[in-house]
Parts: sequence; structure tokens; C-alpha cells
Amino acid sequence: MKYANACQSRTRKLTLALLPCVAAAAHPAAFASAGEPALHTEQVLVTATRSPRDALRIPLSHASVDADAIDLTGAIHINELMQRVSGSWISRGNGQESLTALRSPVLTGAGGCGSFLMAADSISLRAPGFCNVNQLFDANTEQAGRVEVIKGPATALYGTSAMHGVINVLSPTPAETPEQHLSLEAGANDYYRGGYHYSGNHGSHGIDLRVNGSTDGGYLDDAGYDQQKLSLRHDYSGETWAFQSVVEGSNLNQETAGFISGYKVYEDDDLRRDNPNPEAYRDAWSVRAYSQASRELAGGTTLQITPYYRKNRMTFLQHFVPWQPVEDNGHESLGLRTLLQGERGALTWMAGAEAELTDGWLTEIQDGDFSPNQPAGVHYDYQVDALTAALFTQLSWQLAPRWTLDGGLRYEDTRYDYDNRTGDGDACAPGASACRFYRPADRTDSFEDATVNLGLAFEYRPRQVLFVRAANGFRAPETSELYRLQAGQQVADLDSEQIQNLEVGLRGDVGGSLNYSLSLYHMRKDDVIFQDADRYNVSGARTRHRGAELSLDYRFLEQWYAGLDFTVAKHSYDNNPQLLGLNENIAGNDIDTAPRRFGSARLGWQGQRAVAELEWVYLDEYYLEPTNSFEYEGHQLLNLRASTALGRGLSATVRVTNLLDEEYAERADVGFGEYRYFVGQPRSVFLQLDYSLGG
Repeated sequence: MKYANACQSRTRKLTLALLPCVAAAAHPAAFASAGEPALHTEQVLVTATRSPRDALRIPLSHASVDADAIDLTGAIHINELMQRVSGSWISRGNGQESLTALRSPVLTGAGGCGSFLMAADSISLRAPGFCNVNQLFDANTEQAGRVEVIKGPATALYGTSAMHGVINVLSPTPAETPEQHLSLEAGANDYYRGGYHYSGNHGSHGIDLRVNGSTDGGYLDDAGYDQQKLSLRHDYSGETWAFQSVVEGSNLNQETAGFISGYKVYEDDDLRRDNPNPEAYRDAWSVRAYSQASRELAGGTTLQITPYYRKNRMTFLQHFVPWQPVEDNGHESLGLRTLLQGERGALTWMAGAEAELTDGWLTEIQDGDFSPNQPAGVHYDYQVDALTAALFTQLSWQLAPRWTLDGGLRYEDTRYDYDNRTGDGDACAPGASACRFYRPADRTDSFEDATVNLGLAFEYRPRQVLFVRAANGFRAPETSELYRLQAGQQVADLDSEQIQNLEVGLRGDVGGSLNYSLSLYHMRKDDVIFQDADRYNVSGARTRHRGAELSLDYRFLEQWYAGLDFTVAKHSYDNNPQLLGLNENIAGNDIDTAPRRFGSARLGWQGQRAVAELEWVYLDEYYLEPTNSFEYEGHQLLNLRASTALGRGLSATVRVTNLLDEEYAERADVGFGEYRYFVGQPRSVFLQLDYSLGG
């Protein structure tokens, strides 16, 4: 109770400090500068339409983190960056591992990644049906040009997985004037990172090369990692065709730490650095490449053709189960996208087709016997050929000077051809009482899904917009949900998950000093896949998601700025699914790991040669399991960042995370009736030097 009162007190103080920003939104004259009036700067959004469009007038909820914010944040983990997006919480695991919440609880398992579309330049990081909860570590977010987020079901240009939202990492555009930069960084727990980038245009060609590598000794015992990423973009503009080509790669070698157990053990100085799984590891690498060719056709129509390639592999010890098998998985994909877009009077239209062929595989092997029900040997060994094909159209109609109507349709077909490469049936010897692993016989599965979206935007004042939107989304079952069965389930008869979204929002740019966005949403998800009391993968759960998201960016007194991204939401069970291990009615309960309030606020100063920013991060209490019997009390953190030019192309940045040295958990959980935590790190200092080498 003492901690809760302290949290409430600090929250009230910060709210009072932010009241001028809210007052400014209601009374624009209150923040008019005595100097020259600020100019409106049009913000663009690429993700919704795959081409730049005025973000203010698009009738859907979205956010973006620009290159300046990415550079200043200097994120070691993607959760530091996504704190700048309302409605989003990327829960940090150990090392580079993560779990995502985006208009949702923090979701785990196959549904924890299949419910979100993680993309680089609008191409999914992983193939449909083969996602991984940690897949954001494949993207070079450290050196991205921008990160864009769509909240809730996306437009018709996206299909399976674009249910709760899209996180799209955009590659940087080559600079007009050639430039080179080198950075070196050191910090707590033997953390070191180096980066290099070259960017420039040379006539009809533009090149942007970015590479970085980091090593981290780890705060916990035996829990470090080494990571490398590379991004290369080449733009070419010819008389007829223009090309944008990108190659990206990543590699991660990680020593993984598991949960530490015990109520509030993260406050125990003698235990908080313990690693109960020093033998655990995760090795992962990925390669992606695409070339987008575009040209103008007759009548002002533009044609885009985008072939792409993707390959990845990951090997890790399943330290989170007592028998600790080794999983090895990967897939290789070829895809082709075609898109036509044009204008006819007040109508802007897009139509396209796309197809992707994937060869995926997974093995799970256990070295030693644990029990007759979890024996040594091969648990699973299968290969899946997957084909996803889609047709779509998205339209935007300027009904009147201040009215815009958007709508879209998409039809998508997903087919899996599954080949079991080991014996059909139980993985156990005869006589096992309840064999944990079951390998279904060879089979094929197909799923047909469609989405519809309709949005209306009204510019009720110059550069201020009211919008309403209705949209649905879906995800076909993941291959692991269909073919990685347990406890004698011979066939997983699953349906695609469906989500319906209705929202209303306000956004605006007031005098160039204040940008604001407020959205209210209500979503219902049907046919949610879960494990029942028999450990069978089944469809049929329903969940409800309601919330409000507020974002404010306010500039005042010429060099000062303030920002707020805050979320109030409730995510609950809408029926009573018989979840594994439960014997009580949970309809209406909060879904676990779904804080009702969370967000961040920033206060900064920006001069010609320096910038400094203080950030407040707030996470409310949340339940740890479906019966709502266990709870984490939440936390608040302060982070400080400052950067200054030192002269002759040299600059320095200092970042202090967890400035007040709070004891907290990055994520809390309950397993086997016991509290478990990923421990948050204490106050840490990082120093980065950047040197501009010129063109």
C-alpha cells in the first residue's frame, strides 16, 4: 500500500506538470510564440498505402518514431523505442527477447506473434504461419529511418496477422549529400556497441549502408549476448523504371537467463542477479532481400512489382520446461507483390495481388530421459510447404474539400502441406501413461479469409481531423498450433482467428507547435486459439478489448518540447474458455499481463548543438494469470538522455536508464503457483561517441 500511495503521488505530480500541454490543446492562443509563427509540417505515413501519404487525413490510428528520436533513444532493446507509442508495450525478456502488446495484452506462444504483423519496408519479418514472439530482433531498428505503427486491424494491403496492429521498420532514404558516420558506445555490464553508416546520392543512384554490432556481458549471471545487423539500400531512378532494393541481415548469439522465482525476489539484492538456467542459449540469424520496381503507365497509373526473399534459422534450449529439449526451426520464402495505383478525379485507388511460397521446418530433440512421458530422442521433426495468395483493393475518395472516405477489401488463401519426417503418433515408448508429444500424420490444410475496412475523416478545422473507422482482421493458425500437438491430440481442427474493430479519433496540428492524437476503440476477437484442459489446441475463446490512446507533442519557448503517450485499456475474456489448469469461470476477468494504464512522458530541450531529454515511464499493476489471483504492482522509471556536439565532426551522447535506481520487474508471471520475474536492471550509464567522416 505504501508503494501504491507513492506511485499515485508521483503520478499526480506529473499530471499537474503536463496540464499546460492539455490546456494548450484546448486554447491554441495560449502557446503562440512571440517570434515568427511556426509552419505546418506535413507528416507522412507509408505503411497504410506503401507510398507516402498525408498522415493527418488517413482515417485510422497510427504513430511513428522518427530518425531523430531513434538516434537520441539509442535503444539497446526495442522496448525503449516503443515506449514512445501509445497503445504499445514491448515486454523485455532476457537479452534481446521480447513479447508484444499492441492494443492487446502481452501475448505469448504462437498467438503472441501471429496476432501482430512485424515488417520491414512493409514485408513481414517472418513468413505467415512461421512467426516467433522474438522476431523484432531480426529488424535493424537501431539504425532505421523510421518506425511506423498501425493500431488495430490494418488496411487491405495487409492480411494474416495484421489483427491488433502493424509494426513496420522503414529503411533510411539515401541522403542528398554523401555522408559517413562512425559511432562507438560503452555502458554498464560490459556493454559495447559500434556502428557505421554511409549514405549519399550519385546521379541516378543512391546508396545507404548501415552496420552495427554489440556485445553485452549481461546484468544476470551467464546472460550475455553478441549481435550484429546490416542494412544496405540502393535506389535507382531511370527514364522508365525506378528501383528500390534492400538487403538486410542479422545474427544473434545469446546466453539466456530464465525467470527467477519468489514473491518480489527482484527486490532481493542477494538473489536478483541469479540465473537459474546458465545452460540456456538462443542462436538466430536472418536474411531478407527485395527489389521494388515501379514505373508510370498511361493515365497517371503507377505499377509496382516487388519480388522478395527471406531466410532465417533459430536454435535454442527450451529452458522454460523441466525436460529442456533443443528446438531448431527455420524457413525460406520467395514472394511477389504487384500493385497498381492511380487517381481519377477525387478518387485515389490501389489494387494488387501477391503470393508467397515458404519451405519451413522444425525439430525438437531431447538429449536425456526425463520421464516416460518426456523421453529422450526426437519429439518432432516436420516440414511444411506453405502458399499464401491474396487479392486486394484500397480506395480513398475526397467526398468534399474537408471529407475523405477510405475503404478496402482483401481476400486471402493460405495452404499448408505438412510432412511428418518421423514416426506418426506418440513420441513415447509403449506403456507411457500420458505421452506429452504427438506427431500427426501427413496432411494438408487450407484457410480462406477476407477483410473489410471503412473509414471517414472530417477536417473540422484546418489541420485538425475527426475520424471514425470500422475494420476487421484475421490470422490463419500458425503451423506450430496445427502440427506440434500434445497429449494424444491427433488433429487440430482450428479456424482462423477473427477480430472486429470500431474506433473514433481526433488528431491535429495546431499552429505547428502542438500535435495531438486521441483515439477510442472497441474490439472483439472470436475463435481465439488456446490449449484446453486436455492440452488440446482448440478454437473458441472470445476476448474483448476496449481503450483510449492519447499522444501529445508540444513545442514551446522556442527550444523546449514535451511529449506524452498514454493508454487506458481493459482486455478481458468474453466467454469462459476451459483453459489448461483452470476450474473456475473467468468470463469478464482481465486477461493476464494487461495493465489498464501505461505510457510515457518526455520533457526536452533542443538547441543548435545540443539536446537533453528526461523521460518518465509508467506501468500500472496487472494480473498474472486468468483467475486474477496474482498481481504485479507496477512501476515507474525515469530515463535521462543528453547529446552535444564537441566540434570537428565529433559529438557525445550520455544516457542514464532507471535514473532513480528503482527495483522492478520487466515482466512478471506465475508458473506452477509461484511468482516469477524477469528482473529490471538498476541504474545504468551509457556513453556514445559519434564522428562524422564527411562524404
